[in-house]
Formats: sequence, structure tokens, C-alpha cells
Amino acid sequence: MRLPEIQAAVAALRNIRGLPWTAAHKKKPDEDILDWLQSMFGFQKDNVSNQREHLILLLANVHIRQFPRPEQQPKLDDRALTIVMKKLFRNYKKWCKYLGRKSSLWLPTIQQEVQQRKLLYMGLYLLIWGEAANLRFMPECLCYIYHHMAFELYGMLAGSVSPMTGEHVKPAYGGDDEAFLQKVVTPIYETIAKEAKRSRGGKSKHSVWRNYDDLNEYFWSIRCFRLGWPMRADADFFCRTAEELRLERSEIKSNSGDRWMGKVNFVEIRSFWHIFRSFDRMWSFYILCLQAMIVIAWNGSGELSAIFQGDVFLKVLSVFITAAILKLAQAVLDVALSWKARHSMSLYVKLRYVLKVGAAAVWVVVMPVTYAYSWKNASGFAQTIKNWFGGHSHNSPSLFIVAILIYLSPNMLSALLFLFPFIRRYLERSDFKIMMLMMWWSQPRLYIGRGMHESALSLFKYTMFWIVLLISKLAFSYYAEIKPLVGPTKDIMRIHISVYSWHEFFPHAKNNIGVVIALWSPVILVYFMDTQIWYAIVSTLVGGLNGAFRRLGEIRTLGMLRSRFESIPGAFNDCLVPHDKSEDTKKKGFRATFSRKFDQLPSSKDKEAARFAQMWNKIISSFREEDLISDREMELLLVPYWSDPDLDLIRWPPFLLASKIPIALDMAKDSNGKDRELKKRLAVDSYMTCAVRECYASFKNLINYLVVGEREGLVINDIFSKIDVHIENETLITELNLSALPDLYGQFVRLIEYLVHTVTLQ
Repeated sequence: MRLPEIQAAVAALRNIRGLPWTAAHKKKPDEDILDWLQSMFGFQKDNVSNQREHLILLLANVHIRQFPRPEQQPKLDDRALTIVMKKLFRNYKKWCKYLGRKSSLWLPTIQQEVQQRKLLYMGLYLLIWGEAANLRFMPECLCYIYHHMAFELYGMLAGSVSPMTGEHVKPAYGGDDEAFLQKVVTPIYETIAKEAKRSRGGKSKHSVWRNYDDLNEYFWSIRCFRLGWPMRADADFFCRTAEELRLERSEIKSNSGDRWMGKVNFVEIRSFWHIFRSFDRMWSFYILCLQAMIVIAWNGSGELSAIFQGDVFLKVLSVFITAAILKLAQAVLDVALSWKARHSMSLYVKLRYVLKVGAAAVWVVVMPVTYAYSWKNASGFAQTIKNWFGGHSHNSPSLFIVAILIYLSPNMLSALLFLFPFIRRYLERSDFKIMMLMMWWSQPRLYIGRGMHESALSLFKYTMFWIVLLISKLAFSYYAEIKPLVGPTKDIMRIHISVYSWHEFFPHAKNNIGVVIALWSPVILVYFMDTQIWYAIVSTLVGGLNGAFRRLGEIRTLGMLRSRFESIPGAFNDCLVPHDKSEDTKKKGFRATFSRKFDQLPSSKDKEAARFAQMWNKIISSFREEDLISDREMELLLVPYWSDPDLDLIRWPPFLLASKIPIALDMAKDSNGKDRELKKRLAVDSYMTCAVRECYASFKNLINYLVVGEREGLVINDIFSKIDVHIENETLITELNLSALPDLYGQFVRLIEYLVHTVTLQ
């Protein structure tokens, strides 16, 4: 309560001026807006306390971002209210717009009352949400409840008069204690409980019970307002028992609109046809490609270039007849698999299914007829069709091409929307009637999932993956499976066999069709089932390349960890820490897209080093909490960034610097007075350089701390200043005798052990 932003939020909530209290209300000190909502709508006391704290923290959090300095926070900022309100009511406003209803968020014209009204709306929503319990799994149900209660709130504040009673508007469920819980939440929760019993632990059929999603879908339609407010107990939303349904059927006059609602948009039908329907585009594509490849291999030379020959190309176009038949099968399957949901479907959805079947049936007739008229000298079934529709008519190939273009126009539009997902996203989210009509044919309009599409880059990568996979699969199928069988099949069909050594399943069939079926059946099965093999191959290659670019699994040993550890802080700050807008640190270009090299963190960037150290130490501490490492191992792995802030360098974990100092001492002892040579040898191992610098800096700080005399301090500072000058001028070894440096190191270690022992005793 001492923070200025908290005080500003509390002061705004305590503005209860002009609120109409009930006559029986007893005034209490420090009453606020949430207390008034509790007395009007009957919320629980503890819920009010929780949501008061919730709302205060929400407002204070946004308010402090608007005014970072405490002295600039005289009162709650209106922008903070607007931001919080926009976040809270984002789904509610979308729901109202989707159903074509005006929201109940009416603001007064007097500017002084706007802030109070916004707080009332937000407080009411949070109180409903806090007491909704399992109804939170049904967000649109909460929108329905809030829509009516917010309208009642507006009516009470505006002094509206009810046309039914002639009195001032009051909440439908009153303001008794726990009225909202008992009269609003409990009936809906009991409906959920009854539906759960209907499921019998998931053993019942999908069509005889409803889960949270099914109940929530009821509020995706304008029909949800039939539920009324206060909610009618006999509405179709509420579940009735079998006995109640039996009594209802025995009545002479029954209201058909009050029956059990059931599923709204989808009812599961368990069938093996789902194998085709769930992947209908894949199966249809494979069937059409198989037909085209057989036609190309059967006619002409068998090469793919034969498709450019006139007769072969016209025969390949027969795949559109097959496509029309498959489309009719898909439409019929859609109707069959949605049959159990026919009672709860809207008229527009039923009309869509009927038109889908009708349009597919029309194309099944149009495609063969126009194809038959595209041949100059038709034979077989094509000639039969021409005889049905006038066999003496001239051929018209252009008519079949026009039919194909019209047939493919919806697919062209779908491809265009696929290439430009932002257009499809806009069309699906739009609530204009024209846009809704355009999208109505492709899919039923649902509230959830509209406009949820991947980015253009993700779609491009996904498309390229499947293009490579399908080209590889189809090329293998054509050259290794289909084309080699065409020649033997023609030979088998030309051979006449009169006596069989085994039973002939097709004794009256021509061209040895039984042998042909036996020959082609395994090939066809392999053709349809080898996609998973190609998927495994291509996904392995793509995953391997992606992992190689991202350098996954590169660090496999402790030595490799030591060699790569210097780049970890830079990678952490580049990938996980957001950059300031003023800093243009992000690499651009094609090479940067595939490059995963990160700059080493310079010692001057203490802030970035501290960020990484905190993250790294948190990970190591979690390892210790899970008992994956011991205390000793944790001490070796932690980054000691908090030990001595006076050290102007990055301090690495001790396990990286182990044994570096003794090796450096031996190198200095045997350097033969050559500073540059020693410096080059130290620079080979960056961790050794860091260890030497850290050891020297720590030694200097420790000696300066232990020496308390003024005279002694001057002497020590003079010694260190001369050493620093020699280090800078690269004359340390030539000017000083370092043969006793190992002895000094030993004395320093003994000093550290003594200090540690002293601290332990204290």
C-alpha cells in the first residue's frame, strides 16, 4: 500500500460517488466499487477480496509503466485503464461482433464518470471470472453471462425503468449472499456434471453426451440468446434426465425448441472411412497421379515427354473425370459422417452440404460429356456418351477446357489464399456479409480458429518439403514400379489362354484380367503405402541439415564444452535477451540466416555477463536441487559474478580455470626473460589468460584489504603500480626475477587457507 501506483489504484477504486446503494445497506469504512458490485449482484466476500487485489495489481502494473517516476503519479492514469480494459474485453468484443450484437460496455458522456464506469465494468468481469469455477473452460459462456449482467449494471446506473414491472432496473438474480454462485454458476455446473455422467467414463457414444467444448459451442450462435436472462430452466441448453424426456413426450403439446440440444457442430462417427476422409486430398492426389502415370506409360514411348503429344495429353486430361467422381465421394462422406449432428446444425450448414453433393453430382455428368465431345473419333464409352447426347455433333475440345477451368476455379482461389495467408486471415476474421458468403462454401463459420494460419515463410518451407518428398516418391514410382510393368502387362493381355492349370477366378473375362490384377495389386499397394518411407528419408535429411546449421549436438565432451563456453554468453544474449530498439545488433542477410556463430562477450559488457551468469547459476542450482550434482560440483560450475564487483573482467566458472595457474607459473619461470614469447604462449589458451588476470586482480584486492597501516599501504601501492607499468610495457620478465614466483604462489595459497579457516571458526 505504500507504493504510489498502488495508492493511485486504490484511490480510484474507492470512488463510489453516485452509486445507488440499497436501502438496507449499512455503510462501512473504506468501501469501494467492488463492495457495491457485491451488494448488487451477490458475489462471495472472499471472491471480492481476491479480485480487488487482482484488479489493483493489474492497474498498478500498467500505471507504473506509463509513469516510471514516482513523483509523476498523482492519480490513476486513464491510459492504464484503457490498456487493461482492452485486454480484459478483447474476447468479449470479438464475441459480440461475431454474433452481430452491440456490447454492453456503454460509457457516460460526462468525462468525470468515465473512469468509474470503466472500473465497474472491469470489476464486474473479474468477479464473474473469479467465481465461475469450471465455467472458465467455457469462455463464450462467460461472455454471455457478462453481456447480460453488464447491461443490468448500465441500466441501474442510468436509472432505466423496466417495461415489464415499471420499476427501476435491478439484477435478475438479486443481491443476496452467494446469489451469483447459487443461481447462475450452479445450474450450468450441474449441467456439466450430468453430461459427465452420461459419458460413463468415456464409454458412451460421442453423440449422447457433451463435454466443455460442446457446451461452449452453444454460445457461438445467435441461438444462445434463446436461453434468456434470467436463464430458462426448460431451455434446450440444460440437460434433462431420461425420465424428464419421457414425461415431455407424453405431453399433448410439446415445445420442439426445448428438447436436449446435443452436439452443435461435430458428432463423431466411428468408421474406417475416416482413413480416407481425414486425408482425402492426399488419397485423391495419389489416385490422379497414378492414373496420369499409367496413361503416359501406356501410350507412346513411355517417356514423360510423351505428355506433350496431342492424344496422350487429351487422355491425361481424363484425370478430371476421376477428380469429379472423388469429389462426389468426399461430399457424400461429409454428409454421412455428419449425419448424427443434423438436428443441431443450422440451416446454412445443411444447405452447404446439400449444395456440395449437388454440385459434385453435376460435375460427374458434365466432365464425361464434355470429354467425349473433345475427341474427333471417339471410341468405347466416349462414343456411347456422344450417342446419348447426339452422336453426329462436331467435336469441341475447347468446351472440355472451359469446363476444366470452371471446375478448377475454387482450387485456384484456394491456392491463391494459400500463397497469401494474410488475405485468408483477413477473410476469415471479417464479419462482412460478402466475406462470410465467400468463406461459407469452403468451410463452416466457427468462432474459434478463425484466421489461425502460419506465416508465409513457414508455409514456404512446409510446401518445399512436401514438393521434394512427392517428386521423389512419384519419380521412383513411375520409373521403378509402373513403367517396367506396362510392357509385360501388354504381352499378358495379348496372349490367349484356353486351358488353365489352376482355377480361373474370371473365366469369361477378356485379356487375362485376373493375371493383370494379380500382377498390379502389390505394386498399387506399395504405391499408396510407401509415403511413410519417403517421409522418413526426407525428414531425416532435412532434420540433419537443420541440426547441422543450428550446431545441435556439437558439444559432446568436457573439452568441447571448455572450448565453446566463451561463445555461450554471446549466444544467450543474442537469442534470449531482447535488444533495445536503439541497438541494431541483429545480423541481416542470407548468410546470417544460416549462420550460428556468436560473438564472444567482451569484458566491458558487465550487464550482459551478469544476465548470463544469473541464468547459468539458476540452471546449476536446479541441478543441485534435483540431486544430480554434489555441492563440490556445484561450486565448480557456478559463475562467481557476485564475489567481487571491483574486478573489471568476466569471471568464468572454476572448472574452466582448473590447473591453469600452476601451468602459467611454470611457463613464467622458464620464459628466459622474453615477455612477448610468454604473452604469446598465454594467449593460446584464453582461459589461462583469464585465470592469470583474475588471480592477479584478486591478489591485489586481498592485499590492499589486509594491509591497514598507512605507511604499509603506500609501499604496497607503489609495488603494484610498478608491476602494472612493467606489464603494460611488456618488461615484466626482463626487469623482475620471477624464479621465486612459485614460492609466492604457495604462500598466497596458505594465506587463503588461513583466511577460510578463520572465517569458518567465526
